[in-house]
Amino acid sequence: QVQLVESGGGLVQAGGSLRLSCQASGLTFRNYGMGWFRQAPGKEREFVARIMTTYRTYYRDSVKGRFTITRENSKNTVYLEMNSLKPEDTAVYYCAVLRPSTILSQSTEESRYDYWGHGTQVTVSS
Repeated sequence: QVQLVESGGGLVQAGGSLRLSCQASGLTFRNYGMGWFRQAPGKEREFVARIMTTYRTYYRDSVKGRFTITRENSKNTVYLEMNSLKPEDTAVYYCAVLRPSTILSQSTEESRYDYWGHGTQVTVSS
């Protein structure tokens, strides 16, 4: 079965950096778009970034210029490099597998992702 394992979360001061990793198994990784979402306490889960099989990327406005999503197909892994972190970035971060043939305009929708990891906590102190 498909499994996603996130790692790399932790506690960091505002302005700091973290690199999240998500290793996938049970699927032909290079054939799937991948996304990162996050959920802050008391809030709904929200889209953060995604990368298609073509390496085309997209970000929510609040992380543009600070976060970078990349993928390494040889390692079945997707990364989220997070720089200039802010306290409002504090959340549990999840990676997810995008359903094939999803059109780009729908790729930010949680319902278009079929498999999810268990999440990794990112805490940014002020």
